[in-house]
Amino acid sequence: MERFPLHRAVLVVMGLFILMMLFESFSGPAEMTGPTVTVPYSTFKAEARRGNIRRVLISEGEITAELISSITIGKTQTEAARIRSGMPPLDDPELLKLLEENGTEISASSEDDSSVFLSILINILPIGLLIGFFIWSSKRASARQQQMGPFDSFGKAKVKEFDESMPKTSFDDVAGMAAQKRELEEVVDFLKNPEKYERIGGRVPRGILLMGPPGTGKTLLARAVAGEAETPFLSISASEFIEMFVGVGASRVRDLFAKAREKAPSIIFIDEIDAVGRSRGAGLGGGHDEREQTLNQLLGEMDGFEGHERVIVIAATNRPDVLDSALMRPGRFDRQVMVDMPVMEDRVAILGVHTRKIPVADDVDLRIIARGTPGMSGADLENLCNEAALFAARGTGDVVTMKNFDDAKDKVLMGVERPNLSDDDEKKITAYHESGHTLVARLIKGMDPVHKVTILPRGFALGVTQMIPEKDRTSANKTYLMGKLAVFMAGRSAEQVVYNDTSTGAGNDLKQCTDLAEKMVCQWGMSEKLGPLSFNRGEEHPFLGLKLATEKTFSEKTAWII
Repeated sequence: MERFPLHRAVLVVMGLFILMMLFESFSGPAEMTGPTVTVPYSTFKAEARRGNIRRVLISEGEITAELISSITIGKTQTEAARIRSGMPPLDDPELLKLLEENGTEISASSEDDSSVFLSILINILPIGLLIGFFIWSSKRASARQQQMGPFDSFGKAKVKEFDESMPKTSFDDVAGMAAQKRELEEVVDFLKNPEKYERIGGRVPRGILLMGPPGTGKTLLARAVAGEAETPFLSISASEFIEMFVGVGASRVRDLFAKAREKAPSIIFIDEIDAVGRSRGAGLGGGHDEREQTLNQLLGEMDGFEGHERVIVIAATNRPDVLDSALMRPGRFDRQVMVDMPVMEDRVAILGVHTRKIPVADDVDLRIIARGTPGMSGADLENLCNEAALFAARGTGDVVTMKNFDDAKDKVLMGVERPNLSDDDEKKITAYHESGHTLVARLIKGMDPVHKVTILPRGFALGVTQMIPEKDRTSANKTYLMGKLAVFMAGRSAEQVVYNDTSTGAGNDLKQCTDLAEKMVCQWGMSEKLGPLSFNRGEEHPFLGLKLATEKTFSEKTAWII
């Protein structure tokens, strides 16, 4: 028989208590209610002798009487139809005789059982309700602890599961990346047909590391693998493993792999794995550091895989240079897939994917747009298509035109236009400055062609000279780089020729020129004075080229020469 829930029993008891209170308040002799005047016992007895009392109610300590006719009491001439008096100190046998002789109706009341029960209920029920609530709360907490274990909110992995009910992503949704798709097709085939590989003794990599700049589609590629294999996809960010309590991250790693084994064949995707996968020994806590314990547990879980589990781990990072070497060895993330910036043909395909749901005009040529967007990632191209659609929505057109794409490209590459930022004199200086960039870029052989020049302030710049390469470049020679240095310095030189003075407009040019010259000397060995040597001037981002530290490994004299 099913047990009656305790919280429902508490509600029933409270309802009964309220009903009893209402019954008690409305019960009793209605004919003896109403305004009553208290009089001395002598006055009450005098009215009894006169036969002016119709009914009498004798209760503990007092007598209440209903009069036949009203009387006037005291100097205030107050008329009363009911009187109340205290009982005499000793029993008065004459009173009952007088009442009986005059035919007065006599009744008596005392504290009955319901009143006693009600007083007990009023005193005990609140305490009983509190005790019942604490018992119910403790039983519920105990049942939950037995079912899910202690510290559930800390030890469980906050994983996002994508199953059959979610929209699927396939390789058709991933434009370009032909080489990367070939690398991952083996994983899809293994998850679908594991017997094919087990029969000949082959072993598919347990871990696949996707490396590349931000926005190149690493997460999309992992979801496409899960969609093609039609397997559960468990996604989590590596930062979810890190907590202030030591051991919580390792517990979440164990919970994540336990869920993946239950749903096998399945795919685990760990985004930004460098949050926990950095080289051990770099933390302040040594081996007791929470991040390093989480990494050790991750390494142990990947070592514990068996061939029949059919669980693949895919991780993504844009900092492969800081990962622990134990993660990269065979048996763990033993296959690394580089996801590069899209080339020309890939950008055309990516633009085709992102314009599927956008009504475009007939004059839109995706190849021209792709040619003018070198160095853009897949996320940048998606943002470009979205900005073009927003420009079209601001106008009255129903389709996105080529001009909308040009405006969107200018906004993304050069910034938002701010036409009222400078006056005519500043615009004139900016015009000479940008003319210097344009003239030198046109005169030096091998430079990228100038695409657009503006003297209207955009973003943080007062003017912009936009140069677009004719083809994608993966490397550059010294002659080309020296030409870029000349183009960078040409704006400042033009100001000196015209005004015999310089302005602050060359600040960004000097920064780009200094960064390029430093790389030519310290990284690429193009200095005739220092020779073909590499000088470490600090940790640098492998894809973005950003300085992440200031440590150097050479003397101050060499630093002055650089």
